[in-house]
Amino acid sequence: MSPAEKHLSQDPIMRRLIKKHSLSEIGEPENLFLELVDIITSQQLSVKAGRTIFNRLLSLLSPKTPPEVVPQDLLNLSHEQLRSAGLSNSKVTYVHHLADTLNKNHIILEHLKNFSDIEIIDQITQVKGLGPWSAEMFLIFSLRRPDVFSVGDLGLRTAISNLYGIDREDKKRIEKLSQTWSPHRSFASRYLWASLNNS
Repeated sequence: MSPAEKHLSQDPIMRRLIKKHSLSEIGEPENLFLELVDIITSQQLSVKAGRTIFNRLLSLLSPKTPPEVVPQDLLNLSHEQLRSAGLSNSKVTYVHHLADTLNKNHIILEHLKNFSDIEIIDQITQVKGLGPWSAEMFLIFSLRRPDVFSVGDLGLRTAISNLYGIDREDKKRIEKLSQTWSPHRSFASRYLWASLNNS
């Protein structure tokens, strides 16, 4: 049992989740820019729909393979081309703003690895279309930060409501509960999401 699992297992409900669910390893991201494009693309969509649109977008960025894609490649695509991949008008604006911000070095993604979680959220949320939730997903899944909990995530609040009987709109109580899982809140979050899938 890992240190994270040992700590979380002090919570009986979390202990049951750990026994029931097996979390897959989060790999090292190949391209942080594309990770953020993927987050924007997938907002307010099902996982399947988001993946379909993102893959269409990647095909437009060929012949380069995804790890070689740079912000300028996306800036070279027109509004109409991005719309043809399935992006909404607002998301086209967001991904273009992201690419432009990075292209001008207003944010240097590789440098973010040296920043604190709060500093990273402050940087990422400067980009149109990337709010606190998006920044927190980036921290968990792209930068693999271990102690992130997104109280703005409806799925997490629903899981906590189901498992702990806390009203999912009671963000103060939910935030207080999440503190008991620190410094492993990212892992706790992944177990909570897994509980919603019943897998």
